[in-house]
Amino acid sequence: MNGHSGPSNGFGTVDTRQEHYANHTSPSTSTDEPPVMNGFEHPPPTLQSHNEEIVHHLYHDGFQTGNYADTILHVHQNAYRLHAIILSRSPFLAHLMSTTPQSGGQRVIYVHLEQEPEVTVDGFAIALGYLYSSVSLNLLQASNARAVLAAGCLLGGMPDLCNYAYDVCRQSISLENISEWLEFVDSLPTPSDGSSTPVEPHQLPSSRTAVFGPYAERLREDILRFLVVVLPRTLNVNSISSPATPQSESPPSDAGRDTLLQVFARVPFDLFKTAIESPVFDIGTNQARFKFAKDAIEARKRGIARGQAEETVVLAFGANNFGDSPVHVTRKMKKRPLWKVGS
Repeated sequence: MNGHSGPSNGFGTVDTRQEHYANHTSPSTSTDEPPVMNGFEHPPPTLQSHNEEIVHHLYHDGFQTGNYADTILHVHQNAYRLHAIILSRSPFLAHLMSTTPQSGGQRVIYVHLEQEPEVTVDGFAIALGYLYSSVSLNLLQASNARAVLAAGCLLGGMPDLCNYAYDVCRQSISLENISEWLEFVDSLPTPSDGSSTPVEPHQLPSSRTAVFGPYAERLREDILRFLVVVLPRTLNVNSISSPATPQSESPPSDAGRDTLLQVFARVPFDLFKTAIESPVFDIGTNQARFKFAKDAIEARKRGIARGQAEETVVLAFGANNFGDSPVHVTRKMKKRPLWKVGS
């Protein structure tokens, strides 16, 4: 490796010439009068086209091909031939480079992500490419958006990428992948422990989801909204147990309601409690909500999803001191039997 043209970084050719780069806007120029340079008038240059050519060159010849690289970055058993001036856009990588000496005109840095499974190979590569060009967004999709968000948060210095990846995550939550999102939210620290504080750029995350920073709590709220608003409407659960239905106190065996029960049987307890007690959880009358919560708790006790043998859940219904919701869920630890030792 001599810093000149070398092996490709392993990415397919992506034509960036016709792409729109929101993050590479050209400086504004007034069209009232032509600019004057050294006493001569010149027409305004095509700055946008010029900028696009530069970005295309950086992404293709710099990131995809690795020409004239001065930095070798190792991550996930992959090696990238990259450029320090571009990598310095990331506070995380800038810190690594500042603490790694050069040898032979090149710097070799390592990113250890063994404790961060949310940052995948694809997610890291997309975020890394975004340091060179926004064309990297073309590779972002629902299946890798969370990994891209994790990588973007870890590297830092790319809020636009993180916001875009977060929006894709939020919009991708569905009945088909809700189990995966419930596993994710179950791994989140509880909101009260202050875990939403962003990780310092030079520190690797100490837990699976700490890298997401404030996006972790935002995703948790999105999942909650899906459970209490979107899913009941999608399954038409609120319509089958409306006040106009005579048998609303004993909801019918409806496929939509059964599906909703299966989902709620797998919801982590803190989120389950919040969802059941939410004022916007509309599945009909208070009696219908009470019956649904009771059935969901029975499903949870049978171990459909969680099966915590040492716990039991108590429902309180009606006027009480628990709050505004008429239906409340609490949790108590089962008392362990006391064994008497005979003499």
